[in-house]
Amino acid sequence: MIEVQVRGAAGAFRLDVEFAVPEGGVTALFGPSGSGKTTLINMIAGLLRPEAGRIVVNGAPVFDSQAGVDIAPHRRRIGTIFQEGRLFPHLTVRANLVYGMNRTPPAQRYVGLDQVVDMLGIGDLLTRRPATLSGGEKQRVAIGRALLASPRLLLMDEPLAALDAARKAEILPFIERLHRDIQVPVIYVSHAMDEVLAIADTMALMAEGRVVAVGPVEEVASRADLYGAAGRPGFGHAETVIAATVAEHEPEFGLTRLAAPAGALRVPRLDRAVGSMVRLRIRARDVSLALSRPSDISVLNIFPGTIEGIDDHGNGTVDVTLDIGPGPQLHAQITARAVHDLALGPGARVFALVKSVAIDRYSPAPASEPSGGGT
Repeated sequence: MIEVQVRGAAGAFRLDVEFAVPEGGVTALFGPSGSGKTTLINMIAGLLRPEAGRIVVNGAPVFDSQAGVDIAPHRRRIGTIFQEGRLFPHLTVRANLVYGMNRTPPAQRYVGLDQVVDMLGIGDLLTRRPATLSGGEKQRVAIGRALLASPRLLLMDEPLAALDAARKAEILPFIERLHRDIQVPVIYVSHAMDEVLAIADTMALMAEGRVVAVGPVEEVASRADLYGAAGRPGFGHAETVIAATVAEHEPEFGLTRLAAPAGALRVPRLDRAVGSMVRLRIRARDVSLALSRPSDISVLNIFPGTIEGIDDHGNGTVDVTLDIGPGPQLHAQITARAVHDLALGPGARVFALVKSVAIDRYSPAPASEPSGGGT
């Protein structure tokens, strides 16, 4: 378990945070710029001292203001990866990789050079120097260097922010493998939801120096009450995040059928094996409502549900929250006129319609297999 309870400041910015996440898996520290993510990461790493509080990593306190504990950064066994790889320019890739490993007592090492090189696919880079590497290659080497120090916790502070879309796509699968192949817990800082959906098990949502929600990604990302918190922190528009399993492909129609908690869902063909887990986003603006189940209609995804809440924004648009059974709530964004004409209100039974083509091929992202533990 990673437990954090700290108060402190960075300049005029105040931080007051308390949360706990499972020891295993990837936790996304998510929120808009200026919400305090990097300040919190620096406190966990020991680069910034909190005014008060406690930080515990896998049962061992690294900071405790009451007990007088403040372990130096280099002794916390916490690896940190920044936006820029921060590699030593005068050393080869191999020398960069083993830098931390050579300073870690053999008894504390749990991973070797060959394993990391193979996992990150950097065997052909070992004799090169950082100046000759691409941005994606530098970040893979930075990840490898941090791993070879055998950290108890890996902190990743927006490691993809400086990369273009192609390089991000190159790095994400490697980050996704970290806790599966190495089993090192990761706290991953980001304000990009696509990155969170691709790699995280748990989300800690930050706004204005506080953690306002912690839990499984699907639950936190789908909570309607968080869209208004701190000016819609990082979300932008209501949406539902669903974890599903690939049930079958329908190549003749270019579709994939997913088994989701609330029922079957058809999406444009996914290049994923049957049985694999995926996450996808259903945006509220892509959901329509009907009072009876439509027939003779092109929409393939129809879910019966009950209206749980209606949030009128006062600008002609309304967010409707639906209970469609197991799994997260579904959100629909419709006009105030539609609410009036259909006489919609809490408790009303409706049918939610989701067009398959509205879930574009960039929306689904890999969902990690359960890694144990709870929140």
